[in-house]
Amino acid sequence: MTYDVVIIGAGHNGLVCAFYLASAGLKVKMLERRHIVGGAAVTEEFHPGFRNSTASYTVSLLNPKVIRDMDLHGHGLRIVERRASNFIPQPDGRYLLIGAGRTKEEIAKFSAKDAARYDDYSAEIDDIADVLRSLVLKVPPNVTEGGWLTAIPEMLRAASVGSDLRKLPMQRRRALFDLFTKSAADYLDHWFENDAVKGIFGFDATVGAFCAPSTPGTAYVQLHHCFGEVNGKKGAWGHAIGGMGAITEAMRKACTAKGVEIEVSAPVSEVIVEKNRAVGVRLEDGRTIKAKRVASNLNPRLLYEKLVPEAALPSDFLHRMKRWKCGSGSFRMNVALSELPSFSCLPGHELQDHHASGIYIAPTLSYMEQAYHDAREHGWSKKPIVEMMISSTLDDSLAPKGAHVASLFCQYVSPDFDNAHRDTFADLIIKTIDSYAPGFEKSVIARQIHAPKDLEDKFGLVGGDIFHGALSLDQLYSARPMLGYADHRSPIKGLYTCGAGTHPGGGVTGAPGHNAAGIILADARRGA
Repeated sequence: MTYDVVIIGAGHNGLVCAFYLASAGLKVKMLERRHIVGGAAVTEEFHPGFRNSTASYTVSLLNPKVIRDMDLHGHGLRIVERRASNFIPQPDGRYLLIGAGRTKEEIAKFSAKDAARYDDYSAEIDDIADVLRSLVLKVPPNVTEGGWLTAIPEMLRAASVGSDLRKLPMQRRRALFDLFTKSAADYLDHWFENDAVKGIFGFDATVGAFCAPSTPGTAYVQLHHCFGEVNGKKGAWGHAIGGMGAITEAMRKACTAKGVEIEVSAPVSEVIVEKNRAVGVRLEDGRTIKAKRVASNLNPRLLYEKLVPEAALPSDFLHRMKRWKCGSGSFRMNVALSELPSFSCLPGHELQDHHASGIYIAPTLSYMEQAYHDAREHGWSKKPIVEMMISSTLDDSLAPKGAHVASLFCQYVSPDFDNAHRDTFADLIIKTIDSYAPGFEKSVIARQIHAPKDLEDKFGLVGGDIFHGALSLDQLYSARPMLGYADHRSPIKGLYTCGAGTHPGGGVTGAPGHNAAGIILADARRGA
């Protein structure tokens, strides 16, 4: 049998792409290396009775259109909001507990001036995020070679983008430029005076990026995390009941209902290229699967360096792809807990709002800055950054009654972190939390550790990069993954990319899969 499209990798973007292709009547085959679909968005048991989202762990960026089109709620998905957005304990015994209706008052505890400026700051971020949100499901203008025939579609895309940006007044356009080019520290210095207040908003600038808050371009990483919404509430964060695997399980059901064939434990060894066209794939077990088109949900470096024959690629393209920047400095843990932590600043083991929020052990921008420089010099932070999400506070299906399970997203380790030090750094993370919540260390029943090498080996996250490539200015929008190939096509006819290495980048959004499907369908209709 020859399929219309074979998709390599059944992560969430691959599943989204498959759904739209099958909905249009194409015969689609998906091949997944692991025993389970979902890529990094999966739920697995890591200790008897304790399940958790193994890698990605929180919901906000999943696009509402994707949710509606795939009828994910109809296929069993349920998303609940956090009881508060974020909780940031301070070493001096104070804390910030922010969220709808409480952020301004909490900021005022640290700076009346900053509290007075918060509404204007929030309005600026919201206005810019609204415009960029409108670009998420649009393929970027592509820098092309050739005549007017190839240039006209790209000119129309550019005109559409210009129309969206014209909605912003000049003051906001200047702010947009700042957010794309400045460091998070510089951008926040313009708004706030208190280091702890700046730390609230600067934390997102460090997530998934091996760079300091003072690094130019990190303001965009901060903005990238503002695109989302939960149940229609913009900027909110939530939890999928059953963990992140509930999202991809609902996607799997939506795909199979449309006739998509999904095969797990089926690693691909090579994309078959004949006469400069992808005509199928070869599996590690020796089988070949023929297809008119091939789409890859992998990190671009894995696709072009591991699966595509080197001779099939232009030398300049391959040379540049080898320089595709990956490596996020992330160290991911899951812990089983005998009880909820009691924080020095908010004591008590009984469930409170702060337990059901994103808990930051990253009190100030200065703390984050030092954590980065330590990792650059020593391989890991002496005082690590930790975001803890105790998912069982919102979802009692994940742990035995009375016990809990928590996700720990930790930074920084160098992307080439030596796994011989995994337990040493894991111990340090636990002790760091314990310094804010005495007794936490004793409450840990079990832990699951994913250092960068583990994230790469298990999920294909090269260098532990959760975004499939750094969200730096040279790897965004029309340059993602490379100028000339931002439209999901590749130098090889019939070969496409549909993963987070394309616009708009990482996070569980579904946007790359949605956008790639549109391009593949357009080519299929015109026989390209």
